[in-house]
Amino acid sequence: MGSKSAVIHPATLMLLFITWRESIHCSGLTVEPPEDLMILDPGHLGHLEITWSPPASLINMTECPKLYQLEYFDTYKNSWTAIRTPSRSYSAQFDLMKDIRVRVYTLLSGPCTNGTMIKSTSYTELVQKPPTTGVVGTTVKDFVCVFHNMENMECNWESNQKMPANSQQSLYFWHKELEQAEECPKYMISHSVRTGCNFTGKPLPDFTDINICINGSSPHGPLKPTFISLQIQNHVKPETTEKLHLQTHPDGQLELQWERPVGKVPGHCLEWEVERSQEGPDGKIALKILTEQTSLTLPLLNNYERNCLRVRSKLHKYCVDKSFWSEWSRTTCHPEMKEVTPEPEWDMIPVYVYIAIAIIAILMLTLCMVAVLKVMRSRQEKKPDSLLTSLFARNSVLTVVEA
Repeated sequence: MGSKSAVIHPATLMLLFITWRESIHCSGLTVEPPEDLMILDPGHLGHLEITWSPPASLINMTECPKLYQLEYFDTYKNSWTAIRTPSRSYSAQFDLMKDIRVRVYTLLSGPCTNGTMIKSTSYTELVQKPPTTGVVGTTVKDFVCVFHNMENMECNWESNQKMPANSQQSLYFWHKELEQAEECPKYMISHSVRTGCNFTGKPLPDFTDINICINGSSPHGPLKPTFISLQIQNHVKPETTEKLHLQTHPDGQLELQWERPVGKVPGHCLEWEVERSQEGPDGKIALKILTEQTSLTLPLLNNYERNCLRVRSKLHKYCVDKSFWSEWSRTTCHPEMKEVTPEPEWDMIPVYVYIAIAIIAILMLTLCMVAVLKVMRSRQEKKPDSLLTSLFARNSVLTVVEA
């Protein structure tokens, strides 16, 4: 028994010593952060390429896989975003009008780390400031894009009050299906100034970032660029509802039915708002009701003399992040409004009739005055001739008598 325990004891010590050495080796391993962190701009109006290199201490270490943890500040969400990738590059969307902040760590695992994941204690960081070029205070204002009935995209903006005279603004856009940015296919112009862009005939992909830049030139130098990133499905404005049917039931119910507008907007994505206006002895009351159906049944209250309804629609949150309300439909009422044909009155005669009558009267008066002047002038010319004739006749008679 004593010899057996003497053999086991040294083996146990040897195993503990080996484990202790490996733990010392693993705990003493340090991982350096990546190197040569760069941000590259391929001209995609905010879609940037981030690249880096592995730390020099791990270049020859091939038996352990390397990962990289990239963190960048998303100014659209106002929070940090982190991703892990074995690649040495990554593309992300940034707002070029704000600071670009990225940092990257090294992650190591495998036999050299005893199967555990080790992360570098420090990181490599890069902060890129927005460009300072451009005339101060010349970025555009109130930029709004509307995707009308998912058929035609229009973007409008207003020029800044500090915009120099004779400035020219231009819009460029890019998405992943384009190799390079393209200029607006058709500008909208007001008083010789570009105020918008119409994308008719230029289809844009949905659920894809559309990067837009509005820049320009002026006599004082280049204008401050404005960068926007959007997805067109979040800017849809449905068509106005045209067909409404209102009827009453014998049980005192008021039923309103309507038809979806024709177009590319999916019917299952629409939600509706019905506005009901009731007129009674106590005045007028308005009530709004939301529904996903194309019909609505309401109680018809006897104490109200009149019920008027109209509807509008937008895409609900289950299909898109946000949407524009359509214009209100025409108003339909119960009982229907009786159109009374007004009797023609002198006060209802259009203004242009009065103007025409006045012009004709002035012309006639002018013609009369011209005619009177001509008659008076002709009479004045005839009087001297008649006087000379009478004098000549009298002289002739006297001469004959004397003879």
